[in-house]
Amino acid sequence: MGRQNKICLLLFALMVFSLPLFLRNNYHLMVLNISALNILVVIGLNLLMGFAGQISLGHAAFFGLGAYLSGILTTTYGFPIWPTLFLAMALTAAVAFAIGIPTLKLEGHYLVMATLGFNVIVYIILLQLEPVTGGPSGFAGIPRLELDGWVFDSDRKYYYLLWGVSLGTLLLSLNLIHSRVGRAMAALRQNEIAARCAGIDTETYKVKIFVLSAVLASLAGSLYAHYITFISPGTFSFFYSLQVVTMVLVGGMGSLWGSVLGALLLTLLPEALHAVKEYNVLVYGLILMGVLVFFPHGLVMGIAGLLQRREKVFPAGGAKSGAGT
Repeated sequence: MGRQNKICLLLFALMVFSLPLFLRNNYHLMVLNISALNILVVIGLNLLMGFAGQISLGHAAFFGLGAYLSGILTTTYGFPIWPTLFLAMALTAAVAFAIGIPTLKLEGHYLVMATLGFNVIVYIILLQLEPVTGGPSGFAGIPRLELDGWVFDSDRKYYYLLWGVSLGTLLLSLNLIHSRVGRAMAALRQNEIAARCAGIDTETYKVKIFVLSAVLASLAGSLYAHYITFISPGTFSFFYSLQVVTMVLVGGMGSLWGSVLGALLLTLLPEALHAVKEYNVLVYGLILMGVLVFFPHGLVMGIAGLLQRREKVFPAGGAKSGAGT
């Protein structure tokens, strides 16, 4: 990870952890907590889409698996919470590995449809397995996280936990993409055949990144379950998968900072549009369309391009314009 990324991450972390000092409204903290969970999912999805070049419309299923596995095991069967979080990630990884091997052999819209089909199957299971999952009525009574007798019983406490996990994941992911594995992923994204000819085991890399992205979604789901203490199948439908894919596209595929920006923007924007609630869907759609039209490579790359063009037009320290001699 380069020096510039380290400085940006440090400044961003300082801003994030100092923000609660100025926020007194618990609702604002809750929205930012949901943003942190979305960032966790979107980082994993961007590693898969933006760096490994594989499209998935099934990440709501992994998000839901983490939430329901952790919620059911701790509430119904009395499992200890923290080990259960890791158990839920391990079980989700096993599921992702089992479906990733055959699914990732597909390409293009076939891969999209396969991952979408998996999402639909999981959603139907959550609805129909009512004695276990609560069905359409949802699953309530999930215990809050606890550490040495210290219970995370407020939005403020969860804020530091969820943002700490998200920033830690961002740090590890930035290191990953600048490693040998990251370079192999970049080669895979550019040209899979050329990468295979260069000796890269493309099939193995695709499955590993798919499993990693599923594990991050599962972790976000488990944290969500113990934060909200109530889960229902509607949260983990196809629409959430579409939402996180949109976050990746808006922020910028292949940019982890774009994942942060896209997740923040599309989580906070609907809340900001409550002032125009009669037209919020229209305004939301227009903003989203404008971003995708004018910044097709994402906001991070688009803003960077604008700054570069501005620097060329107004070079720093350049000669002052004046009368000719």
